[in-house]
Amino acid sequence: MASGGDLSLTILGFLNEHPMHGYELKAHLAALTGHLRPVSDGALYPAISRLEAKGLLERHEEAGVAAARRQVLTITEAGRQELLRRLREPADLDISDQTRFFALLAFLSALPDPADQAEVLRRRLAFLEAPASFFSAGGRPVRAKDEPDPYRRGMLVIARASSQAEKEWLRQRIEELDVPR
Repeated sequence: MASGGDLSLTILGFLNEHPMHGYELKAHLAALTGHLRPVSDGALYPAISRLEAKGLLERHEEAGVAAARRQVLTITEAGRQELLRRLREPADLDISDQTRFFALLAFLSALPDPADQAEVLRRRLAFLEAPASFFSAGGRPVRAKDEPDPYRRGMLVIARASSQAEKEWLRQRIEELDVPR
């Protein structure tokens, strides 16, 4: 993961599900986003230490499967509250960056209030509905049909299809969340 922000969120999110040792946590992180942004030990363990220093997680030793003991990480109540705050009030980058948004989305069910979940999804939908393009001409976004370069045109076609699918899902999920319970 590119920055401490999304790494911290995913660490807290996974530990909110259950305690884990570092190797298990790293495997979960790799499964979520490792194919896009690999997590190195040089990023993971300092992030864990920062979260521990802030009182958001704690570690204790347990006997390992073999003779070696291992450090098990557990989210604290303060960590749980921080996770819920970050899910309820995500930074703009957590909404606009697809990988960061997917990390947020992976743990959004932890928010107990459907209205809070829907608000996060509305922010993402608003971001996706704003006119945008990888390329511009004359201060305006370039549309796929107007792009002469086949590879750039391909980028635009793929991005549009992905965006359309995501917007459709977001609208459907927001509608489901807005149903009175």
